Amino acid sequence: MTKARGTIVDIPTPDGTADAYLTHPDDDTPHPAVLLYMDIFGPRPHLWKMADRLAEAGYTVLIPNVFYRHGRAPLVELPEFIGHDTRPEVFQELMSFLPSLTPEAAMRDADAYLRWLADCPQATDGPVGVTGYCMGARLALRTAGTFPERVAAMAGFHGGDLATEAPDSPHLVADRITAEVYFAHADQDSSMPPEQMDRLDAALTAAGVRHRSEVYPGAQHGFTQADTAAYNADGAKRHWEALLDLFGRTL
Repeated sequence: MTKARGTIVDIPTPDGTADAYLTHPDDDTPHPAVLLYMDIFGPRPHLWKMADRLAEAGYTVLIPNVFYRHGRAPLVELPEFIGHDTRPEVFQELMSFLPSLTPEAAMRDADAYLRWLADCPQATDGPVGVTGYCMGARLALRTAGTFPERVAAMAGFHGGDLATEAPDSPHLVADRITAEVYFAHADQDSSMPPEQMDRLDAALTAAGVRHRSEVYPGAQHGFTQADTAAYNADGAKRHWEALLDLFGRTL
C-alpha cells in the first residue's frame, strides 16, 4: 500500500488565513483531490488518520480548519478520547464558534479551498470529491451546490439539520448540484429526523441529482469518529466502503 505524506499548510482566504492538513500518496505523482470537511471537534489526530487512509487509497486530501477565524487548530484542548462525560463541555465551547461560519462565509472559504487545490502540485486537474462529517456534511452539501463545475462527487456522514424549514437550509442548493451524492444517516440522530431525511431525498430527486441515501442501524450522530463515544465500528466500516466506492467511480 502507498504510504501517505501529511503536512500542515496555510490557505489564504478573503477573511484571513486558514490552517489545514494536506496529505497525499508519497509517490511524487498528482492524484485526484478531496476536500474533507471536519466535524465540530475539528482537525486532530483522528481526522488526520482518516485523511491519510484516503491518501493511501490514491487521493490528495485537504482538511481545512473551518473555524480559523477564531485561531489555529486546536482551538480547545481535546482529550484523546471524547467520552460522554467530557463531550458536553467541549461541545458547548466549540459551538460558540459556529455563528461566525455563516453560509456566505463558508462558501467564500470553499472557493478559496477549491482554488488552492486547483493550484496544488500534488492534485490532478479536474473536479474534486467533497466529503463531510456532522456539521461538515452541511458544508459539503453547500459546496456541491455552490460550485457544481468543480465538484464531481459529494458524500455526507451523520450530518445534522440538512433539510430544515429554514430559508437557508442546505438542501435548497439541490437544484444546482451536478455531482453524484451519497448520504449516510444515523438512525439514532435527533438532529436528522426522518422528516428531514425525506425532505432531503425529495429535493435531490426533484432536481434529478444522482444520489443514494442510507440509514445506518444502531448508529449515533458521530458514528465514524473512533476517538469519541459515538463510534460504531460496523457503521465506520460501511462508511469507508461507500466513500471509496463513490470516489472510485467518479474521480
